[in-house]
Amino acid sequence: MTASERNDGPQLARRLGTGSAVVIGLGSMIGAGVFAAFAPAARAAGAGLLIGLAIAAVVAYCNATSSARLAARYPQSGGTYVYGRERLGPFWGYLAGWGFVVGKTASCAAMALTVAAYALPDADRLARTALAVGVVLALTALNYRGVQKSVGLTKIIVTVALVVLACAVAASFTGGTVSADHLQPFPGSGIGGILQSAGLLFFAFAGYARIATLGEEVRDPQRTIPRAIPTALGITLVVYVIVAVAVLLALGPQQLAASDDPLAAAVAAGSWSSLAPVVRVGATVAALGSLLALVLGVSRTTLAMARDGHLPRTLSAVHPKFQVPHHAEIAVGVAVAILVSVVDLRGAIGFSSFAVLAYYAVANASALTLTPGEGRPPAIVPVVGFLGCVVLAVTLPITSVLAGSAVLVLGAAIWGVRHVVSRG
Repeated sequence: MTASERNDGPQLARRLGTGSAVVIGLGSMIGAGVFAAFAPAARAAGAGLLIGLAIAAVVAYCNATSSARLAARYPQSGGTYVYGRERLGPFWGYLAGWGFVVGKTASCAAMALTVAAYALPDADRLARTALAVGVVLALTALNYRGVQKSVGLTKIIVTVALVVLACAVAASFTGGTVSADHLQPFPGSGIGGILQSAGLLFFAFAGYARIATLGEEVRDPQRTIPRAIPTALGITLVVYVIVAVAVLLALGPQQLAASDDPLAAAVAAGSWSSLAPVVRVGATVAALGSLLALVLGVSRTTLAMARDGHLPRTLSAVHPKFQVPHHAEIAVGVAVAILVSVVDLRGAIGFSSFAVLAYYAVANASALTLTPGEGRPPAIVPVVGFLGCVVLAVTLPITSVLAGSAVLVLGAAIWGVRHVVSRG
């Protein structure tokens, strides 16, 4: 089957410019990273998480560069699922798509639980789960109405999140608890703990993939995508560094590691403690933005895999009026709503990171096959990206490595069975 044959079905409308694409990336990354990933990263490496943040940023930059070059070459929904299929063969594209859909579905659940945790800090698990399910269903309904409406809401969410983060950083520096001890790693954390923190923090950077997976809905993708991805990544890195330093200075690594709401705790430790509830509201809003963009990305990869027959064909349907993959969006929304009742936030982050690092390993391998005429990046970029993905994946918590590996093996087994059946 040729690329043109794969795309004979209904196509999505190209409505997104550079600004909108950047906003979608920011909505994914900022919501996930600042409010969900710093605490588990601090548990792994203490103040060494700053080094872990730098390592995660380098790997993310390499992945982003490889993805941007590939997305400009293949401006279709599906991201690395498409790139792996076209450059390495159907199996590798399928495995990347499988890892992305499963891993990012877990990310959606993590963000829904983050929304509930910040919105209802004193509630029991049942109440939080009910709110998380309601949020997932509401955002699924919003996405069903069209991507432009989703972009509009994401712009508001990103603006609110950045304003609240600015207030939180300013308040954190008024705590009066700045100490050199706050910047010491945990005893024995070592390089293993730092690499583990980098793997967990990679979860925070993976949002730029939303831009690539929306490739079929971006105007002038050969120009827009290579601009939007590094722009969103650069802005996010600056925000992360500022916030990480502020929270570490205010709380120290041990208190940061133990906190469920580290930004609110950092604000409460300063003289602007009255802003802590505002920060909790901002965290809720930012996590909503991340969840919104995550559902967009997962549904588009589901669409691409369904077009190729790797998932039920009905999931490739495009709504005649709203021009969105409405069956895929409903399926993703239902899956996430089910997951939020059974997953743990820390486990979801680790599992998602493993699956998505595998996804980007395929992206970097695909980028290595590009020719200079196809816009190949310098060879060092995909090589460092590939090796970085492998190293960070295997240094994640062992439960995440085992669960992620099992899911990838399951996906490969399903591929093998389908291949044998189709040949028989």
